[in-house]
Amino acid sequence: MKSYSYFCNTRIEMGLGKAEQLPMMLNALQVGRSVLLVSDPGIVKAGLVTPIKTTLEESGYRVVLFDSVSQNPRDTECLAGAKIFQEQGIEMVVAIGGGSAMDTGKAIALLGPNGGTPVEYVEGKREYANIAPIICVPTTAGTGSEVTRSSVITESATHRKLTLKDASLRPMMAVLDPRLTFTVPQSVTAATGVDALVHAIEGYTCKVTNPISQAFGARAMTKIVSSLPAAFKDGENQQARYDMLEGSLLAGLCFGSTDVAAVHCLAEALGGLYDTPHGVANAVFLPYVLKFNAEEEKGIHADLARYMKFANESDSDESAVEKLLTGIREFTTKLEIPKLKDLPGIRKEDFSRIVELAVQNNSTPSNIRTIGAGDYRKILKQAYEDIF
Repeated sequence: MKSYSYFCNTRIEMGLGKAEQLPMMLNALQVGRSVLLVSDPGIVKAGLVTPIKTTLEESGYRVVLFDSVSQNPRDTECLAGAKIFQEQGIEMVVAIGGGSAMDTGKAIALLGPNGGTPVEYVEGKREYANIAPIICVPTTAGTGSEVTRSSVITESATHRKLTLKDASLRPMMAVLDPRLTFTVPQSVTAATGVDALVHAIEGYTCKVTNPISQAFGARAMTKIVSSLPAAFKDGENQQARYDMLEGSLLAGLCFGSTDVAAVHCLAEALGGLYDTPHGVANAVFLPYVLKFNAEEEKGIHADLARYMKFANESDSDESAVEKLLTGIREFTTKLEIPKLKDLPGIRKEDFSRIVELAVQNNSTPSNIRTIGAGDYRKILKQAYEDIF
């Protein structure tokens, strides 16, 4: 019999208009009056940060904005934010944005009170302790970082993706307001939506999964596949945006206590080398990794096909797997996900480095099917040449 544990201490507030209630929620938490608002230039430009900042200030909070966050956040940015945290006497971090802003916010909440660099925590040279309260307000339906224990940061000097991971990094509160996702561009809606789907798939299938995570993952898959096309077509479709944000949340609750796997290992290598948006990189590799895994693990992948309604309950496992692979390809094509060879900067000469980074990723051992350098190289070649 399998032993497992599941833990999530994040208070979740979900609903239209919830972001407007943030000051009241912070008052209830009683964690201080000084806030470091962490976001990125795109979110600020979209007009999503100023209303929240103003509302907090009108409620008596002292707010400092830090928006120097890249789409693949760097350790140098986290250190800059931590310096402001220390100099300004900050008590809590409120992160507004996608995964980049939320992951940076988590890192700042760790580094600000404790010092050090991200790699020192990853390598076990420093302990995760004394972390400042973290409140996350997602503006995309994709990352799930608002309920996870992880923060993925790029080491500038090596282009490696570093994963800070500890239960204490889970946000104290997640505030999910679908209205904040209405202005997300179509391409970002597609890429982040598929990213959420990958979270559900890998959290459900990985070697360290558990029944609780699988329950969240199954529901997330059903919700995401049914609602993403509508959100992609009409960004102001309230029901579709609500369902996508909830699906992303459920996917975060799925993988947040298990792990991701090979899709993410390749995607993070790409993001580290080329600054490829994380959602795009995940979406590019998903069909090919699914095909690789399903060759040896038909039963569980047949279940995925049924959750996503690509197959019927009456279909055999073999037929369901075929429908899964066909369905995922058609799904990503309709969402206009680009091909690997069409992404900026991608060079076949870099394949060895991509493979090296993927193999080194801590989530490689979690992939449901044992995967090595040769397998990663084969998947890369298939994705680049569009061989399926």
